[in-house]
Amino acid sequence: MKSSTFAIIDVETTGGGIAGNRITEICIALLKDGEVVDKYTSLVNPERDIPQHITALTGIDDKMVADAPRFQEVAEKIEEFTKDAIFVAHNVSFDYNVIRGEFRLLGQHYNRKKLCTVRLSRKLIPGHLSYSLGRLCNTINIPHLNRHRAEGDVDATVILFQRLLSLDEDFEMINTFLNPRSKQATLPPHLPAEQIDELPEDAGIYLFKNQKHQVIYAGKAKNIKKRILSHFYDKKTKEYQLGQETHFIDFERTGNELIALLVESEHIRKHYPKFNRAQKWPATTYQIINYENQRGIIQLALSKTKLRHDSVSTFYNRTEATEKLEELCETFKLCPRFCTLQSSSEKCSHYRIKNCEGICEDLETVEEYNQKVQAAMKSLKDNNPSFAIQGKGRTEGEIGFALVVEGQYKGFGFFDRSDAICNIEDYEPFLKLQQASYHTHAIIRSHLKKQGERNLVYFETPLPLSEHRINAMKKSSAGVETENLLANLIGF
Repeated sequence: MKSSTFAIIDVETTGGGIAGNRITEICIALLKDGEVVDKYTSLVNPERDIPQHITALTGIDDKMVADAPRFQEVAEKIEEFTKDAIFVAHNVSFDYNVIRGEFRLLGQHYNRKKLCTVRLSRKLIPGHLSYSLGRLCNTINIPHLNRHRAEGDVDATVILFQRLLSLDEDFEMINTFLNPRSKQATLPPHLPAEQIDELPEDAGIYLFKNQKHQVIYAGKAKNIKKRILSHFYDKKTKEYQLGQETHFIDFERTGNELIALLVESEHIRKHYPKFNRAQKWPATTYQIINYENQRGIIQLALSKTKLRHDSVSTFYNRTEATEKLEELCETFKLCPRFCTLQSSSEKCSHYRIKNCEGICEDLETVEEYNQKVQAAMKSLKDNNPSFAIQGKGRTEGEIGFALVVEGQYKGFGFFDRSDAICNIEDYEPFLKLQQASYHTHAIIRSHLKKQGERNLVYFETPLPLSEHRINAMKKSSAGVETENLLANLIGF
């Protein structure tokens, strides 16, 4: 073991989760007998745009990588450089999975023994508050220049690993990490044990894929590794069949359960996995729409149509939509007949709403009535709250969030605790847009019922996220009672 070659590796990427995380820079230092014997560094053209917040972190922009080789042009060099070497990185699962994913896009399988300097550091130099590379280097006086660039991070990791080797001269701890207790007997026949070894014990989602890399099951977990293993321990027919068809496992850390639920829902909606039952069937949505009749009267109605641009509100339950329409009718003294709450074409005769001011009998002018309808529609929009639900991120220094704008779920994201996040515009660079659905509605509603206003940040009603001229908004100091919040959310 002492004569083993170690490949200390770091990659910079575009970000973007499981499928979209492409390499922008890679550095590999080969360590033998405790000394660096070779090094390889290269920018990589990721064949996609680099987000601004990634450029702000790494300094790598689209112009820098425009003439850089694509991964397929450096793949052979990486394969040769790391052949017969043990793959070492700080938070090794990230770098290893990104590189493995790049090889997978080329139709190639990449497999190496690997070591994580984060896990080794926790064992060999315990007691530190943080084991991030930057903070650990500061604590134990390791020079760390050119941070968040591949070569700078590799140079620091090399010195860290050399110190770890000096603390484990007999390779007792390293052998423990390289040779974990085998669970081969419980694993599916087509799934390498290495894929289980690299699974994190964090909150997130996981994807089981078949031989063609098609998603056949999407799940969420508070502990990804523990939950995945539970599938393989289960002897039910469905779990056995799932295991027989699983060739690959991907995962994504989310930091907290709320984001895990939302991301799981999106994968089920997008991939329609074979082995998922819950959430596969889309629920019918209802909208309060408005249109002008032949007399010029603005009428309100419920519709199942999902793509109406003149929709006032969208609901995921017909009863709630009807109740909201009745509430508008009564509050603004609208006519039940022109709110389609009765089928009769004569004078309104609703069983409960009795305060119509006579538009159905020509006792009220069309102009006066339409002003009331417009006020009712405006009240729906104005009462839809905008807020972020914050929670744990994927790392100690990160915050995860789910964003709701004017009562509609917009997506999720992560930002560093050191980032200045004051208004809704500040969330945009970190936001991964998602599609709102009945299931995301139910997930957020359930979370609010359980957690109340804890970790909620409110905003005044903003302009649409697609418009860049968003007014700066302060957090609401007044707060809203949870019951009122739920009542005002669209369809909640």
